[in-house]
Amino acid sequence: MIGFYNYSVILTYIGLVSSVFGITQVFENHMSIAFLCLLISGICDLFDGKIARSMKNRTEHEKVFGIQIDSLCDLVCFGVFPAVIGYHYNSVYPLRLIASIMIVLGAVIRLGYFNVMEEERQRNTTENRKEYKGLPVTTVAMILPLLFIGQHNIPRNIFPFVFHSFMILISILFVLKINVKKLSMKGVLILFTIGAIILLGYLKMQHII
Repeated sequence: MIGFYNYSVILTYIGLVSSVFGITQVFENHMSIAFLCLLISGICDLFDGKIARSMKNRTEHEKVFGIQIDSLCDLVCFGVFPAVIGYHYNSVYPLRLIASIMIVLGAVIRLGYFNVMEEERQRNTTENRKEYKGLPVTTVAMILPLLFIGQHNIPRNIFPFVFHSFMILISILFVLKINVKKLSMKGVLILFTIGAIILLGYLKMQHII
């Protein structure tokens, strides 16, 4: 079979599977499960790069493949999947369509740019990056589930507009040329843990788990 199959890409594939399953749950109108899948994909993306870097004997082809496959999966997980979620919420028709298009477009532009710059960076240095240009796509796996949990504090007829506005803002931040400080692994892990606890608590209250 073509491709590379080793533990360095296992979490990347798990994150993709989680997002594809989450998309099916949107179609089934199981939104709580869909947002949980988005969070799981974010957690997988948090650790897949660290696992890949721990594999010291990777060939150059394996490294480049890892960059490409990570971005392709990220496009589905943090571009297409959020677009499907966003389109599910009914607001003024053009708004939800625009929000869904923009978040996919912003993600694909950012990831394509990242591929070029990351490949060049890895040829020049082995240091971990300290900051990002623009907002990393993975942040949607924290922001959107928190919005979902907090929707009960927003009038039901207003929430779709708020959700789509956040999607448009996020898509702009994906490609905006701003420096975003990279959080430490501990900091990101704490954020995702808090998000997971809150979401699981919400699912428990809704008797979904």
